[in-house]
Amino acid sequence: MSKKLSISFEFFPPQTAEGVEKLNATRKQLVPLKPEFFSVTFGAGGSTRDRTLETVQQIQADGYAAAPHLSCVGSTRENIRAILQTYKNIGIKRIVALRGDLPSGMATTGEFQYANELVSFIRSESGDHFHIEVAAYPEFHPQAKSPRDDLLNFERKIKAGADSAITQYFYNADSYFYFVDECHKLGITIPIVPGIMPIGKFSQLARFSDACGAEIPRWIRKTLESYGDDTASIQAFGMDVVAKMGERLLAGGAPGLHFYTLNQAAPSLEIWKRLGL
Repeated sequence: MSKKLSISFEFFPPQTAEGVEKLNATRKQLVPLKPEFFSVTFGAGGSTRDRTLETVQQIQADGYAAAPHLSCVGSTRENIRAILQTYKNIGIKRIVALRGDLPSGMATTGEFQYANELVSFIRSESGDHFHIEVAAYPEFHPQAKSPRDDLLNFERKIKAGADSAITQYFYNADSYFYFVDECHKLGITIPIVPGIMPIGKFSQLARFSDACGAEIPRWIRKTLESYGDDTASIQAFGMDVVAKMGERLLAGGAPGLHFYTLNQAAPSLEIWKRLGL
């Protein structure tokens, strides 16, 4: 493939010293693939704020580009301003700006309600210092009133100053291509990188997918269910499904791939190999 693809990997901040060690080992295995960046998630209402910072500091200290997630729900302008300054000070150049989820028990969203407000605030505070990534939902956000409404919400994030987007994971490539076509009709031309999730445990995948509105197509769900507790068969079938979808996405013009790693290297490495990247 002649064009430079944007390849990136997402981690979540570990909770234990053992988890930190495991993530360091995972990252070392993925570094030779020369990703554009490693992103690090941010818990509901900023619940992992310190651990997210520690993880991106470690990545930056090792000489690689880190892109912390930053969610606005439950945040104030003051604490977002402080986080942005910290990230600037340690050399962060890219941020994944999200609305985020309300932690259970929290009644109000804080000073920001939507991701476009956060994007605007980052731009007003930091100018062009940060490359801002936002989320895209090819199968539409589970709380969107309608597909059209979701698309217009995405457009607001772009108009607020987003540079590129990463999608929620999906297993139906048509949903991605349709979404990109609809964006083009609105004049949205920023890169929209598909997020892909390797399939490891079916029960975990079903739980994630139900929560975030990602559809597991019936033929995939039924096949995975049929394997019961046969982990090896689940992973082999999942690998075929995701690798073939990755091939189709790249052949269809996707600008790259964003791997939801769940802090594991092996599945992403295998997909990478199969794609001939």
